[in-house]
Amino acid sequence: MLIPWIMAPRRNGHCWYWPLTISVFLASVFQGVHSQMVLVNETVSGYVGEDVMLHCNFVNSPPSVKITQVTWQKSTNGSKQNVAIYNPAMGVSILSPYKERVSFLNPSFRDGTIMLTQLQLEDEGSYICEFATFPTGNRESQLNLTVLAKPVNHMEGTSNQLIAVPGSTKKVAVATCISANGKPPSSLNWETKLKGEPEYQEIKNENGTVTVISRYLLVPNREAHQQPLTCVINYQTERYTQTTLLSVQYEPHVTIEGFDGNWYVRRPEVKLTCTADANPPPSLYEWRMANGSLPDNAIVNNNTLHFRGEVTYGFSGTYICEAKNAIGSRTGQVEVNVTEFPFTPTTPGRLDRRESSTFPTAIVGGAVGGVVLVLAVSVLIFVVLRKRHQTFKGDYNTKKHVYGNGYSKAGVAQHPPMAQSLQYPEDSDDEKKPGPVGSSIYEEEDDEGLDRHKLAQKFDDESKRPYFTVEEGERRCYNEDRTLGFQYEPDDMPDNLVPQNDGSFISKKEWYV
Repeated sequence: MLIPWIMAPRRNGHCWYWPLTISVFLASVFQGVHSQMVLVNETVSGYVGEDVMLHCNFVNSPPSVKITQVTWQKSTNGSKQNVAIYNPAMGVSILSPYKERVSFLNPSFRDGTIMLTQLQLEDEGSYICEFATFPTGNRESQLNLTVLAKPVNHMEGTSNQLIAVPGSTKKVAVATCISANGKPPSSLNWETKLKGEPEYQEIKNENGTVTVISRYLLVPNREAHQQPLTCVINYQTERYTQTTLLSVQYEPHVTIEGFDGNWYVRRPEVKLTCTADANPPPSLYEWRMANGSLPDNAIVNNNTLHFRGEVTYGFSGTYICEAKNAIGSRTGQVEVNVTEFPFTPTTPGRLDRRESSTFPTAIVGGAVGGVVLVLAVSVLIFVVLRKRHQTFKGDYNTKKHVYGNGYSKAGVAQHPPMAQSLQYPEDSDDEKKPGPVGSSIYEEEDDEGLDRHKLAQKFDDESKRPYFTVEEGERRCYNEDRTLGFQYEPDDMPDNLVPQNDGSFISKKEWYV
């Protein structure tokens, strides 16, 4: 009754007007309408098969506003489809296809939150929460629901048996990694030491999921056998891995063991073993020699060749072993040498270390040796030149010492027998004169250590002197017909003298210095 009276207009002369109370009432109503709103989560996500909650609340509603109904709708291609309805007078109504999967948590004039269980890919879309009020009308908000799908991950080996074909370069898929029906799609990669390469493929399914496939390609070979190959799948924050060991069939790879390089005569108990790496294992081994048949005392026992008795020279030769399996056959060989005496072979590891350490040492040693050699040669030349300077101070072109008178008619210098040892003072400018047999010249140091004196024997009779200088001969007016009384044949010349073209002789000491 109050509201009609307040809202009744009144006349003032020719004009009608609203009382002040109705103006205030309308202003407060419009202000409340402006502040009223519906709150929801803008985005919600969940995995297929899980439950998800869709929040919806009506806020800032004045007491004068009456809520008549709460409705959830799904927007599909511009049209709206009712999902769930709450009416205070009529109760709760859930529509198909959500009848068994949607429920209101706490329906009221303020809360319209619902629970959606067992999510399906078809549930993805935009949902609208709407509040119907009186007298302000309807208020609504929209949220987006994203449905995720966890992929099914697995790894498959090739259905064909991998066979290593010698010389082949054809690559085949040795393993396949699959991440099926994922939303969003997974990322795939491989972890392995194998020398291969992956290829990728994506398949988009009708329900919006994606299947990712990756195949690992390589050329089957012996090195790939029993090598691990790991598929890695990353989806959201999850990581999935699966590993497989490759099985590759290949022909035998043959080596012969037993010969250590020390087979010597009469060594006992020797044998050769044929080792074959093959898949499948070898089914047959055959032994033979390259230059003939096996020795008589050699016994074949599958992959082993035993030798009866002691080693003889007849064991020498090239031994060949052939191994066969279902894929093929291969041979291996070893050259056996028999020695007379045993020896201890050098360990390969030690030899390598020695060689590696000797190489830089040899370089350093060579450089140092070169320097030392140059210095040694320099010192030697210096000593020889100094010795020569100290020993001989005359002129080789002018011979001051001659036997006889130097003018013998016979043309051959005649001379008396000389002493077997001649000695000269080291530092003297005087003429160097050898003394007779038994004479000597020596140096004597006084207390000051510097003065030197010559001591020599003299002949009493000058005519008995075995030699004289050219100057003395000229001074005494010896003519060409005169010769000394002491004349000897050249065959009697001492070994320490050297004859000259002019008939003179000098000591080898002076000649060679």
